[in-house]
Amino acid sequence: MTYENKNFDHLIGLNGLSERLLKNHFTLYQGYVANVNKLADKSQTVEINSLEGSELHRRFAWEWNGMYLHELYFENLTKESKPLNIEIALYKKITERFGSYENWEKDFRATGAMRGIGWVILAYDKKTGRMFNVWVNEHDVGHLAGTTPLLVMDVFEHAFMVDYDLKRADYIETFIKNIDWLMVEERLS
Repeated sequence: MTYENKNFDHLIGLNGLSERLLKNHFTLYQGYVANVNKLADKSQTVEINSLEGSELHRRFAWEWNGMYLHELYFENLTKESKPLNIEIALYKKITERFGSYENWEKDFRATGAMRGIGWVILAYDKKTGRMFNVWVNEHDVGHLAGTTPLLVMDVFEHAFMVDYDLKRADYIETFIKNIDWLMVEERLS
């Protein structure tokens, strides 16, 4: 099976993110898809116990998570963002866990503002019903096994520097304003 690039061109014109930044970001994502396909094909023909086979398997998680996290990121953005509806289960779970939406947002923003590169994920543990704002370093370090990523924010430099230079807080503000809460709610259910 070959993984296909998803088309996110509908995000061109997103408030606060330039066409140049988005197109560069889409190209980066397409590279992850291409590498997932190359590694999946190559791993079928290389002995796992060989140095090359071991490295192919090790690298696969990086490429896979790079592909998948970018898809989640682009999918939870929209030009028609509306505030989180207080009547839906997602809002209730957020306020139950964090005390209020404002507390959650403050924590999410602070997590995104931490030094380093990576991802910020609002992760949901189905076993306990708890939510966590998680820092995922790189693509393959820091995931909470068994949780569902509900909201994904890319905080690698490529996600914001073309438009915001080093002003990560301004990018985070733009991200929050463009969240597709209906998609995030869908991931919860």
